[in-house]
Amino acid sequence: MLVKVLRLKDARELALADRWPSRRGLDPGLLDYVEKIIREVRERGDKALIDLTEKFDGTRLTVERLRVSREEIKDAYSIVGEEQISAIKLARDRVERFERSILERARFEYGDELGVRIRREYRPIRSVGCYVPGGIAAYPSTLIMAAVPARVAGVRRVVVCSPPRRDGSVNPLILVAADICGIEELYRVGGIQAIAALAYGTETIKPVDKIVGPGNRYVLAAKSIISRDVPIDHPAGPSEIMVLADDSANPHYIALDMISQAEHDPNSTSILVTTSRRIAELVLEKLIHLIERAPSGDRIKAALEHNGLILVADSMDEAIEFANDFAPEHLEIIAEKPYEISERINSAGLILIGAYTPVSISDYCLGTNHILPTGGFSHVYSSLSALNFIKFVNVAECPKGALMELSGCARTLAKSEGMLNHASAIDGRLKA
Repeated sequence: MLVKVLRLKDARELALADRWPSRRGLDPGLLDYVEKIIREVRERGDKALIDLTEKFDGTRLTVERLRVSREEIKDAYSIVGEEQISAIKLARDRVERFERSILERARFEYGDELGVRIRREYRPIRSVGCYVPGGIAAYPSTLIMAAVPARVAGVRRVVVCSPPRRDGSVNPLILVAADICGIEELYRVGGIQAIAALAYGTETIKPVDKIVGPGNRYVLAAKSIISRDVPIDHPAGPSEIMVLADDSANPHYIALDMISQAEHDPNSTSILVTTSRRIAELVLEKLIHLIERAPSGDRIKAALEHNGLILVADSMDEAIEFANDFAPEHLEIIAEKPYEISERINSAGLILIGAYTPVSISDYCLGTNHILPTGGFSHVYSSLSALNFIKFVNVAECPKGALMELSGCARTLAKSEGMLNHASAIDGRLKA
């Protein structure tokens, strides 16, 4: 069967077994393999990047070609169509506006009756590396989602790494998107070796202070390993969709959305949780019908067969409880009173409301970010945003009157902890 249709109560434990926090840690064999490649990059630098790129991407580069030149970026504009350029600019502008609105609300000032004033301010981190996957397709939208929030936050050095094609070139869509987003440092390096180079540096690529961006299980493992030394955004692996639906939902829309996410990768996850057996059966029929004429049908079929599920819940309460435990990357709510349902969701990377808010629109130009936690990590991580590229600092001022009022509390706690010089630092001001 293309997708199994099961009762939620029968499939619940099996569906959650491979999710965080039930599953902790990556496959040890995978980690050992990735660790060796990271070590090779650390030890051999640019030479390792060249050899590994030939091994994994099938093209032999030179040291001089690791960095994409301005001429290549300029030439890319003659290949990319005006419609694509306009779409990239619109997507950039919408993401940028939303990210600026986030930062506008991040800074505030507090004051109390004693005259103590505290300002919460932010400062950008110094440098960031953005990983943009390649392989099956080019993802200019991912470059936008990674680079624009960093630029909005004020990061001075934003570096992009993306794997080359067989002829050694980087897809022109990536080059144009990088230029439109103001990226001046772009390398044709992908996979584990790109993460290692960004983390530890080579002769050509200087290390960065933080690494963001999605990738396959090898990239995910590499980010996990280097996170001991360099901060990352969050675990972002194969794409996931969960749809919560009742009997009012349109089964055709649900099937389209499940297929659209299965298109990403054979390891993508597509799940429908519905309170309606009728909807479950209709969605299965639609899937079988649509997949026969869908582009990339073989890849979609493989993903649905391995990671597709249709689960029938006894109630919406049961469905919501499962959604919170599963913690999907994307959660669509296509049901009556969707906002009431969304208020009860506390673990999802992105919640999409109603029949006309598919994951597809959020992937490109809704304004929200599509770099989201997967694998159950939306229990503890949020979507990528400008907040990932800043750190907060509190700026405080205490007038003498407030110091006098608060000194008793501070002296008592300082002496209780044996910090007598802390107490003296306060007393010395009050006696002056």
